[in-house]
Amino acid sequence: MEKHRIFIVEDDPKIASLLADTLRKYQYDVETVSDFETLVEQCMAFAPHMILLDINLPLYDGYYWCRKLRSYTKCPIIFISARSGEMDQIFALENGGDDFITKPFNYEIVLAKIRSHLRRTYGEYSARQEERTVAQGQLTLYLERMDLQLKELIVPLQKKECIILGLLMGQAPKVVSRDQLLEELWDDQAFVDENTLNVNMTRVRKKLADYGIQSSIETVRGAGYRFVLSAEEM
Repeated sequence: MEKHRIFIVEDDPKIASLLADTLRKYQYDVETVSDFETLVEQCMAFAPHMILLDINLPLYDGYYWCRKLRSYTKCPIIFISARSGEMDQIFALENGGDDFITKPFNYEIVLAKIRSHLRRTYGEYSARQEERTVAQGQLTLYLERMDLQLKELIVPLQKKECIILGLLMGQAPKVVSRDQLLEELWDDQAFVDENTLNVNMTRVRKKLADYGIQSSIETVRGAGYRFVLSAEEM
C-alpha cells in the first residue's frame, strides 16, 4: 500500500524535525523544505498528497507560497502557524489553504486533521471523479497527472506543455489559433507573451521527438497550430 506523502514547509528546523519524526512514526512519507529559493521545485518533485505550511517564512510569507503551490497542486494544504488572529486564518483560507492549526499544536489534533483531509480527498469520503483525458489515436493525455501515454511509454509534462497539448489534441485536426493558446496559457501569476508561446511550442515538439513520438505540431501560417498524428500512431 502506497504511503501518503506529506511535504512540510517550516523554517524552524526543530519544529520541522519533530513534526516530521512524529508523522513518520505513523507511516507517512515525509519531506521538509531544504531551500526556500527552490520550494516549488522541491514540492513538485516530491508530489505530496498533503502540504503543511507555516506563514512566517523566508523570502515570502505562507500566503504567497500557497498561491504559488496552488498553480501546481490541488492537494490539501494545512497552515501551521503561531499566528492565531481571525484575519490570519481568513487569509490562509482565502489564499488556497484548506485548514489552519495554531502553534503550539497538539500532535493528536494535527494527526486527526491530516487523516480527515486525506480521507476526504483520497479515501472513503472522496468524490468519485473520472480522470480527464484527451485521446488521439494511440496517444492519451492525462490532464490531471500531466502525463502523455503511448502504449507502455509515459511522458511527463510540465504545466504549460500539458495545456498546449491538451488544446491541440482536443481539437485535432482543427487548427488552434495563437490567441486561444495565449489565453489558456495566461494565468494569474504571469503574462504570457508571443515569445513565451514560441519557446513552449518548441519545447513540446522537442519532448515528443526525444521520446520517439512521431506526432508533430504543424504551424499553419497566419492561423495557428495543428496536431498531426503519424501513421504509426493513428
